[in-house]
Amino acid sequence: MPDSMNDFSERTILTTAAWPYANNHLHMGHIAGAYLPADIFSRFQRMRGHRVLMVSGSDSHGTPVTVTAENEGITPEDVFNRYHASFLDTFERLGISFDLFTSTNTKNHADVTQDFFLTLMNKGFLYETEQTLLFDPEVHRFLPDRYIEGTCPKCGSQEARGDQCDDCGSTLDALDLLNPRSKLSNATPVEKPSKHWFLKLSAFSKDISEWLIAKNNWKPQVKNLSLGMIGEELPDRSITRDLTWGVPIPLENYETKRIYVWFEAVIGYLSAAIEWSESERNKTGNPDIWKDWWMENDSESYYFVGKDNIPFHAIIWPAMLLGYGGLNLPTNVPANQYLMMSGTKASKSRGTAVWMPDVLDQFHPDAIRYVLTASMPETSDSDFTWAEFVRRNNDELVARWGNLVNRVLAMTHKNFDGKVPPAPVTAAPESTTLLAASQDAFLRTGQELDKIEIRKALNEIMEVAAAANKYLEDRAPWAALKNENGGQAHAGETLHIALQVISNLAILFSPILPFSSKQVWEMIGHTSEDSLADWLPQAIIEGATLPTAQPIFAKLDLDSVEDIFVNGAT
Repeated sequence: MPDSMNDFSERTILTTAAWPYANNHLHMGHIAGAYLPADIFSRFQRMRGHRVLMVSGSDSHGTPVTVTAENEGITPEDVFNRYHASFLDTFERLGISFDLFTSTNTKNHADVTQDFFLTLMNKGFLYETEQTLLFDPEVHRFLPDRYIEGTCPKCGSQEARGDQCDDCGSTLDALDLLNPRSKLSNATPVEKPSKHWFLKLSAFSKDISEWLIAKNNWKPQVKNLSLGMIGEELPDRSITRDLTWGVPIPLENYETKRIYVWFEAVIGYLSAAIEWSESERNKTGNPDIWKDWWMENDSESYYFVGKDNIPFHAIIWPAMLLGYGGLNLPTNVPANQYLMMSGTKASKSRGTAVWMPDVLDQFHPDAIRYVLTASMPETSDSDFTWAEFVRRNNDELVARWGNLVNRVLAMTHKNFDGKVPPAPVTAAPESTTLLAASQDAFLRTGQELDKIEIRKALNEIMEVAAAANKYLEDRAPWAALKNENGGQAHAGETLHIALQVISNLAILFSPILPFSSKQVWEMIGHTSEDSLADWLPQAIIEGATLPTAQPIFAKLDLDSVEDIFVNGAT
């Protein structure tokens, strides 16, 4: 990553976001944790002129999908198809700008996964051995990790899963759970042997540890958690399971076993890049262009995930990449903490989630993006409440930003025939100061977005909007217009400067608020949408006729919002 925003050399950037299990809709925690920060970062880097490839997809083979299918009496593919369509709809409506959002249920993904398996096996990094697993004596089935719940041996949470505890973030072995119970029958599982393939993670302990130690620009909690999990040596991990839904093992006599989801899903970042390169979405026509992002020494890769996914992206996936050879390790894993919902972790399985399709049905997508950005859990868990959602929408988006735009446009229409006033020959000190602040914000905000300090960047932008409102109040163009001696010139200067600052703000807001920024851009007289795509101030057009101002955001009523999302009214 360059040290300065003055470095305009083109960068090649791979942006990825966690692969969601296709067993339910996306919730607000997913968006704040992974998809919105990935989108804001990617949009900003595109505006800087860099080559960005943003990919992810639905995890169709995760055991949560098969659990949902068995509960509903349908096939896992039926479940996957339903929720994959929901994900695509949510991303489109919310403006999450993937170059490709695919799934693990493709031939391409299976081919890439099986190649990974065979390459690691041939290099001696996979081995087969007998494993003791948990078996449900009532339904007569081996239980994959997610089919088992129990008490976490590390923190005591009674809702830990066989692979992981969400409460403390620990990676677990199902055999370590206290008081385990089968999710299929609620029976107490018994131990039985079964042969499986293991990834020799222990072979990478030293290399991964040294690699992590050198990551001085990572979030401390991500780096420290990862190093703490390595200890003296990484434990080898089983990568196959007794399942029939998933990517087949590319060997004979394994018909009742599959490559397990935790090994397979992270390979999706590579398979998605390959799929994009071979598709019509790739306008270069070069099917091998994915190598630019995966094999070039100066290319960068950013993995946006929640903190529960840190071990897989900061330890296990890098070990797999080292074992495979020739592919770039992550540049950064800017994992976010949890978005709490009124003090409770947003969770599909626990029923504490607010589903994105429902939220998008009620609110402007940029209002959602704004509030989730403002409360983004970048360094610690953050708490979402509907009262805070309404407050930020009304006091910040509507009163500070939207009202600034509408006031300036309304005064311009009333007093200057709806045309952009000419620039002053000599601007007053307060005009020069405000204009400089809005221009300087490109450097400051850009540096923060480049470092993935998105909340800080948003605060910088909103400070400029607040300063513009104060400028209007101090200059009081409505009062100046009553003065026949220079009042028109005073008001013209004020509105010209305000319009230019609004133009700058529309660009600054664009990665975070893409829908409303485009609307504002057109409202202040810009005729080319292309100029909104550059991270540079763009001069407003003197004399341009402005369209009639339309409200950008609507005020919300807390009682009405809580009736829908708290009290369950329809």
